[in-house]
Amino acid sequence: MNAPAPDAQTASSAPAVARHYPLLEFALTAVLLFLVVTVVRWLMAPPSPVRIADVQTALAAVGGIVGAVLLCLIYSPWGRRSGAHMNPAVSVALWLMGAFPRRWVLPYVLAQLAGSLAGAALAGLVWGRTATAAPIRYAAVQPAPDWNGLSVFLAESGCLVAVTLLIGFFLAYPARARWLPLTLAAATALIVGILGPRSGGATNPARQLGPALLSGESGYLAIYLIAPVLGAVLGAGIHQLLQRYGTARRVPTYHLCPTTTADPALT
Repeated sequence: MNAPAPDAQTASSAPAVARHYPLLEFALTAVLLFLVVTVVRWLMAPPSPVRIADVQTALAAVGGIVGAVLLCLIYSPWGRRSGAHMNPAVSVALWLMGAFPRRWVLPYVLAQLAGSLAGAALAGLVWGRTATAAPIRYAAVQPAPDWNGLSVFLAESGCLVAVTLLIGFFLAYPARARWLPLTLAAATALIVGILGPRSGGATNPARQLGPALLSGESGYLAIYLIAPVLGAVLGAGIHQLLQRYGTARRVPTYHLCPTTTADPALT
């Protein structure tokens, strides 16, 4: 028997989305980008008293701090309400897994991308040239010189396949769901620490859009925007295939930090 289409599942069982939730996604993504630029500025800008000279070590530290920031935002009151996606690829994945209403995908995506621009721009205003000029350039990521477009595409999309499967694995089972925020924070830290010096380690269109547009570092922007979404589509497809053959369950919620009070699907 064929698995229900995402919209069919969503219409019958996904939690409702309030009208102000896209505004919360905008705010959460703006805060995330502001703090990303701030952390990169302090740990990697030459004038900073806490600058880490070794790029690999610096990006490992950035990854750990950004992972902790992400964890806090997921657990925040705004994050508990909106779902704390902060990533267009995550919103698309949750829709395709039947947990998020289709009509809210575009508002969420637009809010996240606008939040990316707002957060990066605010960081530029606060920190001035140390954040906007080379080498920081609003924390826009770039691949290593020996990485070509195909390598970057495979790394960025592959990460979202794995992240999407992690989300499905945890959210489909309420007993496991409480571990998802910590798992996503750890995954983010690993991705930035390992892939940051190589592919750039963005894995989030909203992570790169604002910094790339504001800095003019848009050479690989199309890849950073498209690859994570395609990875999310593939990961959601794999989850649906596993669900069809009885080795995975349907994802009942779009909240990355689900609670029974915020999420009727878990009651």
